[in-house]
Amino acid sequence: MNNRISTGMMYQQSISTMLAKQAKLAHTQQQLATGQKLITAKDDPVAAGNAVGLDRTLAELERFTANATNVQNRLGLQENALTQVGSAMARVHELTVQANNSALGDDSRKAISSELQAIYQGLLDLANSTDGSGRYLFGGTADGSPPFALSGSGVIYSGDQTQRQVEVAPDTYVSDTLPGSEVFLRLRTGDGRIDGAAATGNTGTGLLMDFSVTDSSTYNGASYRVAFTGPNTYDIYDGGPTPIASGTYTKGQSISVGGVQMKIDGQPNAGDEFNLGPSGSRDIFGTLQNLIGALNSNPTTDAQRAAMQNQLQASMRDVATAQGKMIDARASGGAQLMALDNAADLREANSVTLKSTLSNLRDLDWAEAIGRFNLENTALSAAQNVFMQMQQLSLFKMM
Repeated sequence: MNNRISTGMMYQQSISTMLAKQAKLAHTQQQLATGQKLITAKDDPVAAGNAVGLDRTLAELERFTANATNVQNRLGLQENALTQVGSAMARVHELTVQANNSALGDDSRKAISSELQAIYQGLLDLANSTDGSGRYLFGGTADGSPPFALSGSGVIYSGDQTQRQVEVAPDTYVSDTLPGSEVFLRLRTGDGRIDGAAATGNTGTGLLMDFSVTDSSTYNGASYRVAFTGPNTYDIYDGGPTPIASGTYTKGQSISVGGVQMKIDGQPNAGDEFNLGPSGSRDIFGTLQNLIGALNSNPTTDAQRAAMQNQLQASMRDVATAQGKMIDARASGGAQLMALDNAADLREANSVTLKSTLSNLRDLDWAEAIGRFNLENTALSAAQNVFMQMQQLSLFKMM
């Protein structure tokens, strides 16, 4: 039995063939125009899905880069501010040494006090440094308003104690700027372990020149009070009402007890006291206030001059501690900047790998695509020629 194919069916099949070949050719042309082999997800659903995931990962790397740029800017500004604070404290130390000269007159002390007051205000301004976008460097995570402000006779801190952690690469975090409480507050007094002071009511000329821990295995963190019972005798108390030791005072000689020692110069009077115990903490502004207050005391008696010198000695120790704190803070910031460099290397390596994988999934093989285009173009031309020849077929031409 012969199957008959109508002329309409022949036309329909030919047109369908040409349309299919035209669609394939158009798809290849679009690939060549875009340089992409994945024009739609149906071209390769698995590859398209993987590519979307890689795009998200690359976008996340861009977010990490933005985070890193922001925190690097803030850490750089912190370094600049801390450098200026360190320079200011070096100047404070110089001025304190000058002021500790017993031959200095009231006018010279007032001039030093005025300069220290200007430094005080400058330090307050540095403590309220911003990152250029309205956020304060030393406010912790509460960085939307100035963290430090004058209040009465001192400075109050309204920031928090938190140091923000910023993700700058996959599972890689760096610390943002230090909270102001870590930089300008909580400065250990004395030598950082113990601190000594002359009592404010002393009437003699005794000067506390030095103190230290002499035996770490013996010193247990106790506090001691050296009370002079006469010009050359003293008792030592450890907090109780009964002396734990007594001794004869010799100017410039150390007084030792419980693994610590202090050296007193000058001539204490009966009733004068000197205290020694664990270090406390003081803010950098309080240190300057004490120093300025001592310089403005205008001493007129030997006892008042001794009190001023004792305060100047204590201030010099506190200034030295503050200088060490600035060095530590700068070292901390430098470590974070180094971590940022390492994170940048990690992001770059990840980006190269991801882009290479994405290229393998999406980018066109030009040689293959051009060859396929030529082949499909030839096939379409052949189909068109066949159709044209079929149109010319007629039984009348066979007669």
